[in-house]
Amino acid sequence: MGKATCISCAAVAALWLSLSGPARSQQHRTLNAEYRDTAAKLIGAALVDDAGYAKLAYLTDRIGNRLSGSASLDRAVAWAAEQMKKDGLENVTTQPVEVAHWVRGQESASLVSPIDRPLSMLGLGGSVATPPGGITADVVVASSFDDLEKKGRAAIAGKIVVYNEANQGYHVTVPYRGQGASRAAKLGAVAALVRSVDTATTLQTVHTGAMNYAADAPRIPTAAISVEDALLIQRLYDSGEPVRVHLQMAAQTLPNAKSANVMGEIRGREKPDEIVVMGGHLDSWDVGQGAQDDGGGIMAALEAAHIMHELGLRPRRTLRIVFWVNEENGNAGGRAYRAALGDKLKNHVAAIEMDGGAERPVGLSLTMTSGNTEAALARMQQIGKLLEGIGASQMTKSDSETDIEPLVRDGVPGFGLRTVGTHYFDWHHTTSDTLDKVDPEDFRRCIATLAVSSYILADMPERIGN
Repeated sequence: MGKATCISCAAVAALWLSLSGPARSQQHRTLNAEYRDTAAKLIGAALVDDAGYAKLAYLTDRIGNRLSGSASLDRAVAWAAEQMKKDGLENVTTQPVEVAHWVRGQESASLVSPIDRPLSMLGLGGSVATPPGGITADVVVASSFDDLEKKGRAAIAGKIVVYNEANQGYHVTVPYRGQGASRAAKLGAVAALVRSVDTATTLQTVHTGAMNYAADAPRIPTAAISVEDALLIQRLYDSGEPVRVHLQMAAQTLPNAKSANVMGEIRGREKPDEIVVMGGHLDSWDVGQGAQDDGGGIMAALEAAHIMHELGLRPRRTLRIVFWVNEENGNAGGRAYRAALGDKLKNHVAAIEMDGGAERPVGLSLTMTSGNTEAALARMQQIGKLLEGIGASQMTKSDSETDIEPLVRDGVPGFGLRTVGTHYFDWHHTTSDTLDKVDPEDFRRCIATLAVSSYILADMPERIGN
């Protein structure tokens, strides 16, 4: 373990004592009594750990962003496998996965009328290119899909649609990124620009992400623009003057590329064939460093297992760490992992994913498609009691994370680490997703949360779903 940098030994000792105290009620007695000492050791080690952050720094600063099909993702796969071995994991392997290969190329956008100025933009993943000379066309601003349909083909044909939908929450607003191009193309638009799916106006930050083409619509180029530029275009458009934009994109979709999931294990001491799988996704978008999304998730999972190894802790069941690939634009890694299991899926006891950033953790969410959800949640709330000292005790129900969704859909209880989420969507899919956005103390708490929850899920006598 690295030397403490953010918490004193006295503070760790105080936390240990608080976790080792008497159970608060009969309801929580069993897990408190059985795991409070182990939880205190795991938390204490995590809160003085420097090794996890150092690995995250190497991944982000030395390897950088890791889009599927890129040479940097290849380097990340090789490095991750070696790092798992160095950290004491067993059965380290790379599982072949065929992934999408989209390349951004040179791109730009600018207003040409009624004023002349560049626009902050990023092409959306999967977009086609513009013709070599680009596209110059008048703009139609739509505040929603309903507004687009009301305007109709006569107003849309031959123009660039700008979606200026105010953020209503990520999952509500993200369809404009995913479906906006095809919805506009059906009405004759020649391109689509989407106001970044963002939590606030954030200094001309632009958010990329995956889009999809409908089979029954022409494929037109599409990009995201900053919130500020979308609002500027709206004001110019509302003035009644024609607003004209030039868009140039050289994006390419190449044949699928070879990549791999990376996995390693702490083999179970009594039930090695039963698996608790934990991880996140190794790939990222091709801007920034992929630090919050999802370098922090995979490095926290790896460091949680490394701490167990250093403490000599081996749970009853096998704990498997997996770095999935291609989450951002295809989820091929998650689907390949599920397909390879076949009927051995029944041996998977739980799946845990951290893919919501590495801000301060508040607890875990649970998703189940079979079994006794209320009983499982009650057991998780007992685990939450052991995490009260670091503020990560909340256990709730929610939708599944993307990489583990194929497992959850087929009956494996799924868990997602939840954080305060204060700034995650300010950085998400942007050039700002860099290491400096990951607070070391918050990151250590994420490691601790994963270490305690995964160890108990892998060690408790009964399966969580029973």
